[in-house]
Amino acid sequence: MLRRSLENRDTQTRQLQDAVTNVEKHFGELCQIFAAYVRKTARLRDKADLLVNEINVYASTETPNLKQGLKDFADEFAKLQDYRQAEVERLEAKVVEPLKAYGTIVKMKRDDLRATLTARNREAKQLTQLERTRQRNPSDRHAETELQRATMDATRTTRHLEETIDNFEKQKIKDIKNIFSEFITIEMLFHGKALEVYTAAYQSIQKIDEDEDLEVFRNSLYPPDYSSRLDIVRANSKSPLQRSLSAKCVSGTGQVSTCRLRKDQQADDEDEDDEELDVTEEENQF
Repeated sequence: MLRRSLENRDTQTRQLQDAVTNVEKHFGELCQIFAAYVRKTARLRDKADLLVNEINVYASTETPNLKQGLKDFADEFAKLQDYRQAEVERLEAKVVEPLKAYGTIVKMKRDDLRATLTARNREAKQLTQLERTRQRNPSDRHAETELQRATMDATRTTRHLEETIDNFEKQKIKDIKNIFSEFITIEMLFHGKALEVYTAAYQSIQKIDEDEDLEVFRNSLYPPDYSSRLDIVRANSKSPLQRSLSAKCVSGTGQVSTCRLRKDQQADDEDEDDEELDVTEEENQF
């Protein structure tokens, strides 16, 4: 009976060893990958901060509507990085740290295993001695008493090992559920806020008035006195004859132009010449 108990305990010990080794391996890998995920997220936050700064610098050089739209976009994007910072801190506290803690848990379980193995070896040695004693002297009451005590110790050690395996498995499942639930919750919170912020940022860009900014840009190409200077250029580009006629044919409100008066006088003189010619022809006929 004692030998069977020791064999059962050997099987349980191997199971616990395998369970601890499996957790140590895979939890270690998960911890490293989650930590890298958090570092990548933090680097993304840093790059986004650089992007916000560059957008603000560029916006200060642009037309009013585009400038305001870009600044509003940068403000929303900066707000998103605050949420991303909170995401990084929560992932560190709720995901990475609990996985790191399994290093300590695994160490404790290995200590339990070591204690169990020590007790098992001691009991196995005692069992061998008791069997030899019984074989030499079957009626030895002392040997019988020691055998019963060894059996009780073996039973107690077996029960402790079973509780250790059960508690370790229960805690592992609970921790896995908590860690991954926290991870999903943190990510959902961030992406929910991100959707709100991205919506506001999109609206900021869509509100930019293209036509108004284009008009501002076009006006900036021409100084305020551009039209008067253009008139001077056009006047200087006329031929001497055009400038002479323009100078002579100056008109004012309520006045007849000098050019038209001269033309009218010229027409009147021609009419008088025609009349004199007609009178002369009539006298010659008489």
